[in-house]
Amino acid sequence: MPFLSGLVLQLGDGANGLLQFVWLASFLVFMLYGQRIQIYMIANDVSRGLNRLKLMKERSRKETIDYFANSGKPAGDPTERIDQFLDYVTIMPVDLDPNGLVGKIEHITGTRDERSRAEVKKMLPTTEPVGVSVAENILEVATALNMIHKIVRHYYLLGKKTNSYFLLVQLQMIMPLVLQEADALINAVDTFKLNQPIGDGIGPVIASRYMLNQTKQNVAKDTVMAITEYKGRTLYVLKAEGPMGYVGQPGVALQRLVEEMNVSLNAIIMVDAALKLEGEKTGDIAEGIGAAIGGIGVDKFQIEEVAAKHKIPLYAVLIKQSILEAITVMRKEIAEASDKVVSTITRVIEEKTKEGDKILLAGIGNSLGVGQ
Repeated sequence: MPFLSGLVLQLGDGANGLLQFVWLASFLVFMLYGQRIQIYMIANDVSRGLNRLKLMKERSRKETIDYFANSGKPAGDPTERIDQFLDYVTIMPVDLDPNGLVGKIEHITGTRDERSRAEVKKMLPTTEPVGVSVAENILEVATALNMIHKIVRHYYLLGKKTNSYFLLVQLQMIMPLVLQEADALINAVDTFKLNQPIGDGIGPVIASRYMLNQTKQNVAKDTVMAITEYKGRTLYVLKAEGPMGYVGQPGVALQRLVEEMNVSLNAIIMVDAALKLEGEKTGDIAEGIGAAIGGIGVDKFQIEEVAAKHKIPLYAVLIKQSILEAITVMRKEIAEASDKVVSTITRVIEEKTKEGDKILLAGIGNSLGVGQ
């Protein structure tokens, strides 16, 4: 019995010693190599996201090549030209002196758009205008995904090369947001190919309801206007020309309406899609003050300049939706919100204007699949 008790005590002491050794060794390994282990785990996580981006980039490239090859029957294989276009960049003007900067940006982006459209028409010489606009949108998606992949890959490889923990962990933190945007872009391709209205087209949808059976005229590039009446007010209704997938030039159209056509506006009402916050419902409507328009800022600047110069109140009606809903086929909740939007516009007109006033109603957004 004394012998067995001593043996048990020795075994217990040995087990405790082993556990202490393992704990001490783990502590030393973590102290010496903990950051490297974390870098390895974070890099693997980022690598999985990067692989997803690569697959989406390759899919969008293939979809673009197939569309050009099958739609317009180009003279040759468009693959090489499309690959060159995926790396096409736009160099923004210097902003050290902000005076005249918007005009420079307008010139640069206008030149870019003209060249893009010209290149597409060369590759699709027999395609009608809607097909050309669809090709432009698909090519823009492929270019955006290609750029996103290249930027993420750059910082991933740089972080691995320099063993930069902070660079990789920042990339890991924003990766879900990057993937969310990339998913929205890749899902938009099928919608564009089918010429279906997208969530961002809710503004043009509203404008088209006021344009029904009215005479339309072109007032700017890819932009049409119709004149109608509502309870003694004259409504100038503006939207991008559909069913092509363009957003038009509402800023230029407003400038021509006020300064060249000498129309004295009493109010401007802008209807546009707006990105919702998490927790908000798709199709919710919000009212506001100001120029409701996204993009690089040229049209927003032009609208604000005219409104401020001529003291024209700016009213906004916004339809909430996510980034995915904005560039994919229009959801039921967004389409059904159109009646509420019209009711809101009617109330704003009746409350903020009087008989004899002249009002500009602008439906802002991509007019793909939305006629007038």
